[in-house]
Amino acid sequence: MAIPVLLQGLIPLCTPGPLHRATTTHPAMRFSVLFFLILACLCVTLAQGSYEDCCLKYVTRVKKTAERMVTSYRRQETDGGCNIHAIVFTMKRGRLFCANPTEKWVNELMLKVETKKSKKHTRRPKRQRG
Repeated sequence: MAIPVLLQGLIPLCTPGPLHRATTTHPAMRFSVLFFLILACLCVTLAQGSYEDCCLKYVTRVKKTAERMVTSYRRQETDGGCNIHAIVFTMKRGRLFCANPTEKWVNELMLKVETKKSKKHTRRPKRQRG
């Protein structure tokens, strides 16, 4: 039987012959291989999770109704995994959008949010009629 040249090195590994002996892996070796595979998957998962809160692009403008729904904001700096400076606005139902901090409308919206917060904290409680 003629064996192609490319397959000659693989045939003894694939088919048992007179010199082939059965190999079994030790349970401790199986465990260590499995442990390192799980550890590698865990590291990859943790590395991917560190980029969740970063803005990747800006919105150019939002509607007035959306501006009224904004409750707070935070600044994103270019440290760690975040590549751009941004202002991350949070809306009433938890939705987020990112804006360019150098744009005029963004600074105006930040000011509106701050004044809303200060008015909310300075309101007097309603008097009870008794």
